[in-house]
Amino acid sequence: MSLSADLKEQQIEYSTSVNEHKMTQITTPFGRHSTAAEVVEGIDLSGKRAIVTGAASGIGIETARALASTGSEVTLAVRNTDVGAQTAADITSTTGNQNIHVALLDLSDRDSLANFVAAWDCPLHILVNNAGVMALPEQHTPEGWEMQFATNHLGHFALALGLHDALAADGTARIVSVSSSAHLISPVVFDDIHFAFRPYDPWLAYGQSKTANILFAIGATARWFKDGITANALMPGAIATNLQRHIGGKLLTPPEQQKTPEQGAATSILVATSPLLEGIGGRYFEDCNEATIVTNGNDYKSGVAPYALNLDNATRLWEESLRLLA
Repeated sequence: MSLSADLKEQQIEYSTSVNEHKMTQITTPFGRHSTAAEVVEGIDLSGKRAIVTGAASGIGIETARALASTGSEVTLAVRNTDVGAQTAADITSTTGNQNIHVALLDLSDRDSLANFVAAWDCPLHILVNNAGVMALPEQHTPEGWEMQFATNHLGHFALALGLHDALAADGTARIVSVSSSAHLISPVVFDDIHFAFRPYDPWLAYGQSKTANILFAIGATARWFKDGITANALMPGAIATNLQRHIGGKLLTPPEQQKTPEQGAATSILVATSPLLEGIGGRYFEDCNEATIVTNGNDYKSGVAPYALNLDNATRLWEESLRLLA
């Protein structure tokens, strides 16, 4: 499918912007042991609004808590609103922020997505695409989409697309795309995204969905930076949460390499709030710093694959996602 002239012009402008910054790898005073509270200390987001998906468990709770501590109005977008309400009460009690809301959102349900978007009627400053599933047994949505790709990528893609105007209203909005070092396991296999021909493998499916999370950040920044919207992706680290429920409930990473949920939320919060990232998008971070490009898989531990930062791949994924959602 050929690109429109307008999109080609946007990509040229985006590529020019990338070239201007390409020699500067972003480093910060923070690292793998930093917590979300440390990263956000001194930042005031009063009057701003944020949405965090999957905010009722794991690092989503600590991401929402850190944003609430800045004075931001935070909406917890969750599948279980009862648990979400308990989380909101806990966040209010620890931060003193009364502007914590709970809204129903199931990323694998198109009606739920449509209802959430329709109910949002004000400017949005930060969208944290945090929710996700990992290493599921083979499952498909009613549309025939592989469930990890549908939840981790397509759901967040549809959410951001639906909230575009709310994000553009701010002029300096940020999208945070929570990915994983597991993207090194697999690129997006465009010829068989949904495992119609390949034998299903839960880790290959998870890996390509996490690559899609990075490519979304590339594609969103390329299309929307003229609207003042930037998107970056990140690896939070190895954190023991219910994300591991489909692999026996146990984190496989050695204890010395694991993070607490407070540490795991730190890179999300850096991407969402750091002044160092003003006007910068289309990058991938880990341990609160921009990741190094690797070309050999790096034992699936750290770094970012070139295929996950490729603008042509991002464009192809964007167009395929639009086709699937049409």
